[in-house]
Amino acid sequence: MSKDKRKNRFYYNEDFLGSPQGRSMRILSEYYGPLKNITENKIHDTIVFFGSARIKSESESTEILSRLGSSASNQEKKRAQKDVEMSRFYEEARQLSKKLTLWSKNLDDKKSRYIITSGGGGGIMEAANKGAKEANGISVGLTISLPFEATSNQYISDGLDLKFHYFFMRKFWFIYLAKALVVWPGGFGTLDEVMELLTLIQTEKIKKKLPIVLYGSDFWNNVINWDYLVDCGTISESDLDLFHISDDIDDSYDYITKYIKAYKLTGPNF
Repeated sequence: MSKDKRKNRFYYNEDFLGSPQGRSMRILSEYYGPLKNITENKIHDTIVFFGSARIKSESESTEILSRLGSSASNQEKKRAQKDVEMSRFYEEARQLSKKLTLWSKNLDDKKSRYIITSGGGGGIMEAANKGAKEANGISVGLTISLPFEATSNQYISDGLDLKFHYFFMRKFWFIYLAKALVVWPGGFGTLDEVMELLTLIQTEKIKKKLPIVLYGSDFWNNVINWDYLVDCGTISESDLDLFHISDDIDDSYDYITKYIKAYKLTGPNF
């Protein structure tokens, strides 16, 4: 079909597709577009890493701290020192991603199983994709258009940088194929993602068994007082069993892999 004839079709008309009346088409595109790429890459299950885009690698944070001169303010020095401290999460996310990818590749299954998936940006997301690449595995980046942050890191596999406009469609793809999740220290976005996930499980909108690791006990126990929520009666004590808090790569790896094996999780089901 010629370009001139395409102009007469609403489904090629950018003005229509970008209009309020075309919103349902845009939403459907963020379902069927990713589905096409995921199907072509034979991806059946994922392990999702949530976490901050602002956490730097050990080398980057150490270099920034070393470059600070005598004119740097105490606040700048404190921030740089904290970034070095937090960089352990970048390095441990990379190592855990690599370890889970190697485990997945050694499974006696020809399908693409338990593929590392992140939000595709920097920080923890970059570390997750990088670890998978270091294990010669593929990984997914569910990126999203944002005004202030780069949203695609260099370690996402070809054809699997899936860019979204709608947060809710991105969240759908995070959870739909997920068979395990690791939640690292993060800000509003990470907290939003993990709280919605726990809500969906608590209310049985998600029925599949999902191992959820909250990585970094000091962070999570300072940010959220889980016991206080129980004391206030706003959650049940049994709700604390919905997740596992860990500070160790091997512990997280064992928890996830044993859980997956125990429940023999298959298929992109809720």
